[in-house]
Amino acid sequence: MAYYRRIRELREDHDMTQRQVAALLHMPQPQYFRYEQGYRDPPTDILIALADLYHTSVDYILGRTNNPHPYE
Repeated sequence: MAYYRRIRELREDHDMTQRQVAALLHMPQPQYFRYEQGYRDPPTDILIALADLYHTSVDYILGRTNNPHPYE
């Protein structure tokens, strides 16, 4: 699965809006929208922040594993 689908699914699973996630990441909502649509690749620091926010791993977001909770 593509990373942008994963970050959208994670956001929706946590009942958050794009605006809420963008605010937590200190960026404008349109910038976050581009990551979720796959128009832009998120930088490493954003991937780490998303993994921390959703209590998962960067590997899960990038599709290197299908286990969303590797630390349990």
